[in-house]
Amino acid sequence: MSAKPRIALMGEFSAGKSTLSNLLIGETRSPVQVTATQLPPVWFVYGDREPYAVGVDGTKTPVTIETLDSVSVEDTAYIKIFLISDILELCDIIDMPGNSDPNMSPDVWQRTIHHAHAVVWCTHATQAWRQSEAAVWDEIPDEIRKRSLLLLTRFDKLTDEKNRQRVIQRMEKEAGDKFRHIFPISLLEAMSAEDDRELWTSSGAEAFTQTLLDLILELDGRAPATADAPAAAALPGTAPAGDVIPLNADGVSQPAGGGIAPKRVARPNRAQSSRPRPPA
Repeated sequence: MSAKPRIALMGEFSAGKSTLSNLLIGETRSPVQVTATQLPPVWFVYGDREPYAVGVDGTKTPVTIETLDSVSVEDTAYIKIFLISDILELCDIIDMPGNSDPNMSPDVWQRTIHHAHAVVWCTHATQAWRQSEAAVWDEIPDEIRKRSLLLLTRFDKLTDEKNRQRVIQRMEKEAGDKFRHIFPISLLEAMSAEDDRELWTSSGAEAFTQTLLDLILELDGRAPATADAPAAAALPGTAPAGDVIPLNADGVSQPAGGGIAPKRVARPNRAQSSRPRPPA
């Protein structure tokens, strides 16, 4: 692949995309301080350049973080924002607007989704996978869908184990064949984990970030897919395509293979294809 892999973050409004973006990029707070539905897609790239907006006609217009809310959603394809972040050395992240706003045309995400190589879709665990979400997902190109991950966000809100298992079983049935993997996760717990490895793991972030790293390396050509199986299924710490990565008896989301992921997605050694070690 000549360019970096590009991962799109999608989901309905308030499903956790902004928190996920902060978790991956490592920002203590989002540089975008306006309601997601007020913006066109925001494309995060590694670097320290000034941001700019790209119009639907391809023209570039300088913008500032403080004036993003004045960018026209109808006339702008996306906004590029440059940040210094470990994960942005590995891939670009495209934060899509929430697709549940009836006042926003589907063109806003449809004209940008073809730039993505894979999607991380966020769905609220207490009301997961609405018909409106499934309808939008059916419009995503098959080539993108087969590489994508589904996050059951706010999984900690399901305090009853029977409810947790019920949601997981329903998601396996309704979306198991639509995504490469499904992960229950509490993004707020992951954000608050800091150096608490146990909390980071129990939040579900350990299994998710490890598989995301494997996916990025696969897209980058360092972990190619075999002819008869998706690459992630052959990598340590991942499960067969479409599987829900469940919580074990201790409430910990545990990937198959028992591999260890970094606490934050970090830049690997360019001379190696293996995943980076966790920070000390």
